[in-house]
Order: sequence, then C-alpha cells, then structure tokens
Amino acid sequence: MPYDALIVFTRLPQPGKAKTRLIPMLGAEGAADLQRRMTLQTVGRAWAACAASGTRLIIAHEGGTGSEMCDWIGPLCFHEQTQGDLGARLTHAMMMAHAQGAQKIVIIGTDCPDLTEEHLSAAFAMLDESDVVLGPAHDGGYYLIGMREPQPSLFEAIPWSTAEVFAVTQQRASEAGLSLSSLPTLADVDEPADVAHAETALANGCSVTVIIPALNEAAALQTLLPAVQAGKPLQIIVTDGGSTDDTAAVAAQHGAEIIHAPRGRARQMNETAKHAHGEYLLFLHADTLPPVNFAEIIFRHLTPGVAAGAFRFALREKIVLQGMIEGFTRLRGKVFAMPYGDQGLFLRRRLFHAIGGFPDWPILEDVEMIKRLRHLGQFVITPEAAATSARRWQQSGVLRTWARHQLILAGHALGVSPQRLAKLR
Repeated sequence: MPYDALIVFTRLPQPGKAKTRLIPMLGAEGAADLQRRMTLQTVGRAWAACAASGTRLIIAHEGGTGSEMCDWIGPLCFHEQTQGDLGARLTHAMMMAHAQGAQKIVIIGTDCPDLTEEHLSAAFAMLDESDVVLGPAHDGGYYLIGMREPQPSLFEAIPWSTAEVFAVTQQRASEAGLSLSSLPTLADVDEPADVAHAETALANGCSVTVIIPALNEAAALQTLLPAVQAGKPLQIIVTDGGSTDDTAAVAAQHGAEIIHAPRGRARQMNETAKHAHGEYLLFLHADTLPPVNFAEIIFRHLTPGVAAGAFRFALREKIVLQGMIEGFTRLRGKVFAMPYGDQGLFLRRRLFHAIGGFPDWPILEDVEMIKRLRHLGQFVITPEAAATSARRWQQSGVLRTWARHQLILAGHALGVSPQRLAKLR
C-alpha cells in the first residue's frame, strides 16, 4: 500500500565519534551528550508528526546495531545506513523507501534543533506541487530534503560539508528540470559557535505549559499554584469559566496567565491550548497537586512511541475506604490504561492540536481524548502520583460517589450520550 516516509539520519552517540568538531570545546563525552539530546528531540518531534499524519517513520542509523538503537530511542523502525559518502547513503535510503511503496519521501538529520513538526508537515505539503523540497541551513547546507521520486543526480559529486551544498543541489535540480520549493532557513549545529544556540533550542524543546481550567477555585489555587511554580514550567495558564469568587485575582497574584472562556472544562482547555507555547502540555484540575518534579517526569516518559501519559492516582486527604478507591483506580489504569482526568494529562502540544483537542462534551472529555490518543501510540501512567482532593467523596459519600463514577463509565461504554450522562453528576 502506498505511503509517505520520513527518514531520520542519525548515529549512536558514542564519545569520540559523535560531533567530533565540538570535542575541543565540549570534550568527547560532552559532544556525544549534545548529539544524544538533539537526536531525542528530533526523533520525538518526527514521531509526533508521523503519528498525527499516518506517515511512516524510519530511523537510518550508523555507529550501532538496531538493537542498541532500539534500547536507546525506543521500538521504532530502524535501518542501518549503507557504506559510502553522504550522497551514497542518501541515495540508498531514498531508493529503498521508494521500492517499498513510498510516494513522498523526506529525509532529515538530527543537527537542527529548531526543526519542528510544522516544518515537516510543510515539507510533505510542498511535495504535492514540487518535485523536490529543501530546508536550507545558515551554513550553506541543508537540514531537510524531500522528493516524490528518487533523484540520484542530486547526491552525486556534491561538495559535502561545505557552504556550497545547498546552492549546488539547487542548481542540479534546475538542470534536471525539477521543480523545487524551499522551507525557512534554520541553523544547524556543527561548529563550537553553534553550541549556545543549540542549548537554547534544546531548552525550548523541554518546556511545559500547565493548563488549569477553573470555576470558583480560588481556595484550591492558593495551594496549587505555588506547587506548580516550583516545577518551573514555561507557562502556567488558568482558564476562568465565569467564576464569581476570586479565582482570577488569586491566579494573577501567583503569576499565572488568565484566559477567560465559556464555561465547560473541554471548552476552557481547548481555548487555553491556543495560547500555549510549551513543547508539552499538562492539563491539571485545580484541586490536583502534581508530583514535585513533574516536568522531568513528563520529559522522561514521553519518548517516541508514547502519545500521552498521566500520573498515578492518589488522594490528598484521609477518608473512609481510601485504599479501595486508590486501588481500583490504579487497577483500572494498569489494565485499561484509562486514568481519570484528575491524575493530570500530559502530551506534546502539536500532537494535541493535530487531533483537534478535547471533544466539546459536558463530561468524559478526558476519557474520549485518551481513547483517541491510544490509537496513535502508547499511553503511560507514571509511578509518581498526582494527589487530588477527596472533597467529592467527602461531600457526597464514598460509596455513592464511587458508584456514580462506575455508572457514568458503564453508560459511556454502552453508548449513552455525554449530555445524558452529565445529568448523573
């Protein structure tokens, strides 16, 4: 069956063999570590773009076995690069993918930490009209090349590792009568002068926006916001759905951004996500405290192949049958990978937008979102817990609240509309 292919050229980051031009500045270990971090960021973004679009992701590697690459990056599709110069290896990768049914083929490296999912989507879109697409780099090379059919002449006798690569490739395409489109010019990382920019770009790629939908949650935010600030996210945004208490004032007092949106958790979260800048999104209920090091936990778990995750469920206050509630909730998460929204939900921002955000439902919007995400990749629940308030159980009674939750979930499984189920809350 025909498909589109995204091929990532990379290598196992072995000290002394990775980013060798940076070794005088960073040392062998430091240069390899920089290569490792750039690779993980690039592959993570590539996987998210492919998961959202149905594109096939292939990791073309050197310097290690497929097993070693899998242990490092995750269970993706790996192919070892062929022998020869870069031109020979690019030609072989293009020919291999085309022979296996790829219609549009894009190849990238891992030395451009500014490369995003948007650039990748734009490259494939350009191939609808152009024979070739190039992503020029500031140093005269290119960070991306894409084709509808293999064009070996574009890789022959190219002065690789010089400032002439892009210009010569562009000229070759013109001589061959090929139409060509170009992406924005980005910086790649080859020389010591590039390291500072690389670190900034990598830091931007490890950023979290915390989104908190709220309605009359002033008291809860007094506790939550300092805890969230301690995790040093890029943004904290509180979405006020029409509170009549001091929700907005408390949020502002603690340095959070304020967004006003129509009442409804799904609507509030979707509206707020439009204003998010972090690489990752964490959706939190106002009465749920995340783990202390929540950002680090998110980065560690959202590896390529993992679409989204949540924290382990725990209650903040001691209540009757607390162990039963926590135990059943954890069992549900372990067996069905289906947590509650008050465990916190985290995923990549661009993947969130690619699937259209939360459904505009009055209830169970988080359950439906998780179902959709599981079609794209794995869903993980971390060993670290998010502690949510027990106020619902305290106000309505433990058994009554638990039974109502099960009834709502059973109704959803049987196809009862969210509008009808919302009346059971």
